[in-house]
Amino acid sequence: MIGYAFCGSFCTLERSMKVLKQLISEGNSILPIMSDSVYGTDTRFGAAEDLIKAVEGLCGRKTIHTIVDAEPLGPKTALDMLVICPCTGNTLAKVANGITDTPVTMAAKAQLRSDRPVVIALATNDALSANLENIAALMKRKNVFFVPMSQDDPKSKPHSLVCDFERVRETMMSAFAGRQIQPVME
Repeated sequence: MIGYAFCGSFCTLERSMKVLKQLISEGNSILPIMSDSVYGTDTRFGAAEDLIKAVEGLCGRKTIHTIVDAEPLGPKTALDMLVICPCTGNTLAKVANGITDTPVTMAAKAQLRSDRPVVIALATNDALSANLENIAALMKRKNVFFVPMSQDDPKSKPHSLVCDFERVRETMMSAFAGRQIQPVME
C-alpha cells in the first residue's frame, strides 16, 4: 500500500490529484493522508470538503487527518512507500528536523524509522532561502527521494521551487530501487 499525503500548497493540489488518479488507474492501493491545513481549509482553489470527498472516492478509504490516526503507520500498518505530494516548506523543515506534530510528519517518521522510502514532491516559495539547508539535510538522508524540481517563476519568486508533477511516478519507481533521479534540480 502507498501512503499519499497532501500538504497545503493549495495552488498545486489539482496537479497532485492528477498524479493520484494516475496511480489509482494503474491499480495501486492508496491510503490518503492530509495535513491539518488541507483537511480543514477552504481556499480560492477549492473547498476542503470537496477535496476530501474526491480523494476518499478515488482511494476507497477514509483520509488519515489526525496524529492519532497516523501513529499506527509503521508498527501496525506498513506502507510500501509514502509520497508527500505536494510537500510544503513547512512540512519539509519538520521532517528534516524530526518534528512530528502533524499527520503527515507522523507518517514520514513512521516510514523513516522503518527504513522505507519517502518521496517528496516539493512545492514551496522558500526552497532557495530558509529551506535550502533542510533540502540538503534530507538529500543526504537514507530513504528520502525528491521529485525533480525547478524554479517556477525566477523573476517574481526567486526562492521558489516546484517539483515536476509529471515525474512523481518515475521518482517512485526509482525510489523503490533505492535510487534518486538526477538531476534533482533542473
